[in-house]
Amino acid sequence: MVRFIAEIGSNHNGERERCLALVDAGAAAGCVAIKLQVFRVQDLFTAEALARHPEFAARRAWEFPLELLDPVRERCAEHGVELGATPFAPWAVEALAERVDFFKIASYDLLRHDLIGMCAATGRPLVLSTGMATLAEVAAAVAAAGAADVRLLHCVSGYPTPPEQANLAAIATLRERFGVPVGWSDHTCSESVIRRAVTRWRASDVEVHIDLDGVGYEARGHCWTPERLRALIASLDATGGDDDERLDGDGVKRPMPVERADVPWRADPADGLRPLRSLRPELVGA
Repeated sequence: MVRFIAEIGSNHNGERERCLALVDAGAAAGCVAIKLQVFRVQDLFTAEALARHPEFAARRAWEFPLELLDPVRERCAEHGVELGATPFAPWAVEALAERVDFFKIASYDLLRHDLIGMCAATGRPLVLSTGMATLAEVAAAVAAAGAADVRLLHCVSGYPTPPEQANLAAIATLRERFGVPVGWSDHTCSESVIRRAVTRWRASDVEVHIDLDGVGYEARGHCWTPERLRALIASLDATGGDDDERLDGDGVKRPMPVERADVPWRADPADGLRPLRSLRPELVGA
C-alpha cells in the first residue's frame, strides 16, 4: 500500500498551534507520516547570495523553531503516525537523530554526500529526493548512503510543476536501476498525476506539501489543502487510475524544463551552500 507523507515545510509560519494543526490535518487526511524541514537560512545560501537576494534573507521567517520539535513529536505519537525531517546542516542531524523516525535529503542537497552519510550513520531510514538530478547523481547519492535503509522519491523541483513535465516513468527507471522502493514527491498539486504515479507506476510513497488555508509561508501553488488530500486518499482504491499517458514522459532521469533554472542553486558539496561554487561569480557577483 502506498504511504502518503504530509510535508509541513515552512507552512507552520513559526506558530505552535498552526504547526500542530498541520500535524492533525495530515493525520486526519490519511497520511502515515508528517515531515518537517529544519534549517537556518545561513545554512542554505552564501553571504553574497543573501546580500544580493533579499527574498532569500526573508526566509528567516520560514525557519522551524526547534522548541516545537517535541510537541510535534508527541502529537504524531498521539495520531500513530511517523515523524520525519529534512536536515539542511550537520547540527540539524544531531538535533533530530533521537527524535525522528526517518530522515529525508532534499533534492537541493542530493550532491552533499557528507550530509547523506551523517544521516545514514544514525541508523534511521533515509529517503532521498531526486529533483534536478541525473541518474549518475542519484547513483552517487545512493552509494553515499551505504547500507542505510533507503527509499527514493522521483521529484520535479518546480513550484508548481506542470503535470505534463512530471515524467512519471522515471519512477520505474529508478526502481529498476537501484532495486529499492521508489515514490513520488509531488509539486503538481494534480490528482491525475498522483493517481497515475500510484496505479500505473506503483509509487511506494507519495509526499505532498500541505497548507491549512493558503497563507502558509511557502504556499506557491504546489500545496494541498487537507480536505482535498483526504478526498484523494479515500478515493484512490475506489476510482482506479488515470489513463493520461502525457504524464509519463520518457522516463529518462534528468532535469525537466521547469526546474533547470534551479539546478545551479543546489547546495555545493564543498561547503553545503547555494549556489554551486563554480557558478557563484556569475549568479551572485562574488
